[in-house]
Amino acid sequence: MKPFSFSKSDKVSKALSAKKEAVQFLAGGTNLVDLMKKNIAVPDGLIDITAVLSDKVEAQSGSTRIGAMVRNSALATDPQILAKNPLVAKAVLAGASPQIRNMASTAGNLLQRTRCPYFYETSTPCNKRKPGSGCSALHGEQRMSAIIGYNDACVAVHPSDLCIALAALGASVNVTDKGNKQLVIPFKDFHKLPESTPDLDNHLPKDAIITSVDIPDNPFNKHFAYVKLRDRDSYAFALVSVAAALDLDGTRIKEARLASGGVAHKPWRWQKAEQYLKGKEANAATFHAAAAIVADEVKPLPGNGFKKVMLMGAIETALQHCLTA
Repeated sequence: MKPFSFSKSDKVSKALSAKKEAVQFLAGGTNLVDLMKKNIAVPDGLIDITAVLSDKVEAQSGSTRIGAMVRNSALATDPQILAKNPLVAKAVLAGASPQIRNMASTAGNLLQRTRCPYFYETSTPCNKRKPGSGCSALHGEQRMSAIIGYNDACVAVHPSDLCIALAALGASVNVTDKGNKQLVIPFKDFHKLPESTPDLDNHLPKDAIITSVDIPDNPFNKHFAYVKLRDRDSYAFALVSVAAALDLDGTRIKEARLASGGVAHKPWRWQKAEQYLKGKEANAATFHAAAAIVADEVKPLPGNGFKKVMLMGAIETALQHCLTA
């Protein structure tokens, strides 16, 4: 690991003024420290911002606000989250291990890098590590790779479970930039596809800090599910995951939300399927048809065609689970 300087800050403004090109912010460190150990992240310095950011979940007018430093373990057991947005708790508990959840922060979860094996193997070309060097996964091992939203520059997928629930619930990200300007970024616009800049994972402005995440009040606290398919039952990233939520009037669907992880460079909303479900009867035939709509959108790589079938099954299962939640 490259030697680095270390400092602490107690105010957002101080942290932002001290931020320089080769200096990074440190919160839980569950991803950044790993990257530093592998010399993928090589900052000259770290600024500890754990004292800068809120670690509280607070009710707002029309929304629930999650402070950037709320630990994943605290988020999964928070009474307000369990009452108003239990899908978030369900997704968080599907991720990582208890030890990591005790350290990982909400903002850090949004900013974590891909777990593509070629990204972590520094002896191989990777456009996320070195733009222009090529994508080793494009013609290599593709089991964990994307099936939608990718291009020749990058086929990596976003690894977070929390972010899939936040995408489904239409959250927004509150940001403070170096000029102390407050910005609100809709969650659907926060993460990005590879496009011509696969080395960038999101649209967070340079030298800005995430201060909180807002989840708008919604009717999805009764009928919801999170299904995660992976190689082992715990501490494994998703091959495919599905966050599903229904607002029901009897057996009729008033509104639906569907989002997936393990399929794209960003959390992916299945909006065509959501529109199809609206107004339909909540039954197996409807859920199968919605899953088929999703399947028509994906384009698996030669090495991960199984994900298409797996995704259809996960969507049908998640929607069925919504009826028994």
